[in-house]
Amino acid sequence: MNSPIAKFVNWQLSTGQLDHWTSYHIAAGIFIAKIAEWLGQSDFWCVMWVVIIGIAWEIFEYIIEDWRVYGSKKKWAYNTAADLIVEIGAAAWIMI
Repeated sequence: MNSPIAKFVNWQLSTGQLDHWTSYHIAAGIFIAKIAEWLGQSDFWCVMWVVIIGIAWEIFEYIIEDWRVYGSKKKWAYNTAADLIVEIGAAAWIMI
């Protein structure tokens, strides 16, 4: 029997939300937020740096790779949303 957590993770993997780049997005969110903090930004602006850079990166990635790398527009959308959620979430968590 699969636990609810295992089912949730399997769903995330099958929809393309989680992939080998997810950990890099988490690390980047934390790193960017800490750089902003070291440069004297408020907690809000530390997270906003991650939001702005994350959205810019996803736009750049779409221009370079297109959605076809993911197999479908739905998987691309899931992956893009998940990338932004994990990096912004990690930044917000580290700034608490």
